[in-house]
Amino acid sequence: MTEKKGFSINGYLAFFVVLPLLQVSFGIMLANKIFIPVSIVCSIIVLICWAGFFMVQPNQAKVMTLFGSYVGTEKRNGLRWTIPFFMRKTVSLRIRNFESTKIKVNDNLGNPIEIATIVVWSVTDSAEAMFEVDDYESYVTIQTESALRNMASSYSYDPQDDNNTDIALRSHPQHISEMLKQEVQERLGKAGLTVLESKISHLAYSPEIASAMLQRQQATAIIAARSKIVEGAVGMVEMALDRLKSRGVVELDEERKAMMVSNLLVVLCGDKNAQPIINSGSLY
Repeated sequence: MTEKKGFSINGYLAFFVVLPLLQVSFGIMLANKIFIPVSIVCSIIVLICWAGFFMVQPNQAKVMTLFGSYVGTEKRNGLRWTIPFFMRKTVSLRIRNFESTKIKVNDNLGNPIEIATIVVWSVTDSAEAMFEVDDYESYVTIQTESALRNMASSYSYDPQDDNNTDIALRSHPQHISEMLKQEVQERLGKAGLTVLESKISHLAYSPEIASAMLQRQQATAIIAARSKIVEGAVGMVEMALDRLKSRGVVELDEERKAMMVSNLLVVLCGDKNAQPIINSGSLY
């Protein structure tokens, strides 16, 4: 079922011109006793027609049905008039926000995490929203949480390589938001709803493994920092040896070079200030 335009006319025209003229015309016919049965019937019909007025607010739609059949939707704002036998239900077309609750789900590696999302959506097809699902607002709630659970289980919390090339929930928020938007749209599109934006509002490890994962992250950070320190220290040792050799400051044999390299690496890579030791004797 898809949305179509319903029948209605300008309400001000009907209120001030058409229906008053008909009412007065049939009243004159009754007063002059002209076609009395016809005048009575027409007057009753005109009185019933006064019930056909309705108001359409901005960003609002009126879904009209006749004896259980869908006859159209009216989106034009202001006072409107239609056939009084049409049943009219209001559907809001305004943009809405939905924030899911924090749900616990296992990521791609089996780690339990907590995740929540905010979805910005609106009704774009009033007929589908009214007749394809029982309650489209409840449908948004259930399907969004289902899509979030399915998406979260497809990715890991953190990237698994040092270059961060793997797509993960924490390291690629823009990509994850786009994938979540597509996942939710596939489900809500069946009900005439459009997802405008979807963002992760909460992401964390579950409390039972949060401390262990924090230690893991700290260890990873320490290893990365130490790797940088060692890489820089090796470069500085090479530079020191090259400059000593090029300037002819001192001639070192292999054993003395090894001792010098050891001392420099201790000084450069240590996390505490080095304590100097003065050797008053010979190296041998």
